[in-house]
Amino acid sequence: MNKKYDIVIIGGGPGGYVAAIRAAQLGKKVAIIEESLLGGVCSNWGCIPTKSLLKNADVLDIIKNASKYGIEIPEYKVHWDKVIKRSRNISKRLNKGIEYLMNKNKIEFINSRAILKNANTVLINDSKEEINADFIILATGTTQKNLPNLAIDGKQIISSKEAMILDNIPKRMLVVGGGAIGIEFAHLYNVFGSDVTIVEAMPRILPNEDEDISKELSTIFSRRKINILTGKTVNKVNKTKKGITVSIGKETIETDIVLVAVGVTGNISNIGLEKVGLKTNNGFINKNTFLQTNIKNIYTIGDVSGPPLLAHVASAEGIIAVEHICGLDVNEMRYDNIPACTYCNPEIASVGLTESQAKEKGYTLKIGKFPFRALGKSLADGNHDGFVKVIYDDKYGELLGCHIIGYNASNLISEVGIARMLETTYHEILKTIHPHPTLSEAISEATANALDEAIHI
Repeated sequence: MNKKYDIVIIGGGPGGYVAAIRAAQLGKKVAIIEESLLGGVCSNWGCIPTKSLLKNADVLDIIKNASKYGIEIPEYKVHWDKVIKRSRNISKRLNKGIEYLMNKNKIEFINSRAILKNANTVLINDSKEEINADFIILATGTTQKNLPNLAIDGKQIISSKEAMILDNIPKRMLVVGGGAIGIEFAHLYNVFGSDVTIVEAMPRILPNEDEDISKELSTIFSRRKINILTGKTVNKVNKTKKGITVSIGKETIETDIVLVAVGVTGNISNIGLEKVGLKTNNGFINKNTFLQTNIKNIYTIGDVSGPPLLAHVASAEGIIAVEHICGLDVNEMRYDNIPACTYCNPEIASVGLTESQAKEKGYTLKIGKFPFRALGKSLADGNHDGFVKVIYDDKYGELLGCHIIGYNASNLISEVGIARMLETTYHEILKTIHPHPTLSEAISEATANALDEAIHI
């Protein structure tokens, strides 16, 4: 086997398979190489299966609190094995769907590990065969970081992957890391009855979010009896037959499971980067704004090319990389208008600058907040935790950022992303008539608050 392709893509996640389809649309002969399942971590062990589990948690939460809707459900039973099975089945359906798209677009799928031999040659099938390409796109994703004193054993000390397929709901869970992944699993297992503690080294959970968002979520989680320890790290772990003893500063916590959610690093080991001379930095492959590496015909997209580590970023990068390869007039990749979401309850979504970032950049600000408890649709839904916070530049009215904590926040944030893309000011947001009753009214209301024109608060 010594086939020749226009473009070979290594990695079949949301960056790789999207890039492959776009390349095929543009008439290129394409191969995609993936050693595991198409869809990558996102479809198989990340975005989609976790959201499936979180939906189960939402249903359980509604059942638990059905009395506030005038409905009594005195008895119910959780079949944890069926909860897990639903999540895995959804992942399988997505995987098959992506395989179908590969066939539909006449993309050759090579289910193998790949290693770069040189700038135009890729070794596959344990280096026994090679394929050639004019261009190579690296989309190999990331791997879980390990802490020296928290080596993952897959049983008592686990990663997010094991957290999705536990045999039983643990009575006690310690989540190390208060970022998006840790927060989502803390929420999930809290709803299913685990006694959850979150340990975060930074001064607050979700440290990349606006400070007001972190404070609000901390209050809500504390109300739900989730224990939050910030500004602390794990010193020592002692495994016993009864569980795990974890030393955190001067405090000792007994738990059954430790979930390590402290981040990831790029999958750059043993794929031939050194042979080719590709440059890396801090565990990720270097790239320019068109996703080219220092080797002109090799591109890199998705998590392996560095933050922000988000599936939608990987897909956008994949399209830009392919269109640049094909000589289209393409805009460079920008990272200043990327929405980020955390799918706990209430959801969190943000785009643009936080308040502190905007101040650091020297802006004079107009800031508006609108609580969901003052919104008719939220009251009707029975989900009135949280708020919308909008940040505008006082001088020109530019929409600098928006931060939402509340029901359906992940869908609401797209309006703001489009508005920022169009360089919208507070005038356009305020004068755009939002339908009533909807959750989206909160964005308009927060804008009115920023201009001292609030009607409903």
